[in-house]
Amino acid sequence: MIWTGWATPDFRHMSWSDRLAWLIGSGFGSGLSPLAPGTAGAAAAAGFYCVLMVLLDLAWPSSVAPRLIALALMIIGGAGVGVWATGRMSTADNPDPGSAVWDEFVGMWISLIQTAWATWHLPTIIVPPWWPIWWVAVCFFAFRAFDTLKPWPCRRLEDLHGGWGIMLDDIAAGLWALVVTAVAFLAIQAGMLFFVPPT
Repeated sequence: MIWTGWATPDFRHMSWSDRLAWLIGSGFGSGLSPLAPGTAGAAAAAGFYCVLMVLLDLAWPSSVAPRLIALALMIIGGAGVGVWATGRMSTADNPDPGSAVWDEFVGMWISLIQTAWATWHLPTIIVPPWWPIWWVAVCFFAFRAFDTLKPWPCRRLEDLHGGWGIMLDDIAAGLWALVVTAVAFLAIQAGMLFFVPPT
């Protein structure tokens, strides 16, 4: 198969399975962004997640279980498919193509696990204080920071072969972001409990 970096690949020389791998691996085209494709992929993943949470809340009001089930399927299924799809995009000359951003999708969804417990009712999510939208933004910046800094074991996982290396380092970055933002949220809640006077 022929890959052209950030440009759209030549589909005429690709099998149908390679085309599907490119579609998924590129985050349904978000990885073709000429500027910061990883950030574009993470933003697309966060946007999809927010829309899905609202739709699930409309279907099952105030029920957390459908959100957690959907998110678990997205993460587990996405990780498995991602190893295959990004592995097909990886080559000896370009083992981690910039356009392969499906790893950002899965890592971003992992960082957002805590927000599945939030209230996703319309119109409350689009009026101040914009909870949980603002916390999704916090998770987004935390994930991008850890994905860029690559603390242990992200750097080591990145050296794994093919799709495994592409996916696992972002999964680790997502776990870092999840832990740090969860601790920050608990610290904020504790601060409000102990330092905000009751009304």
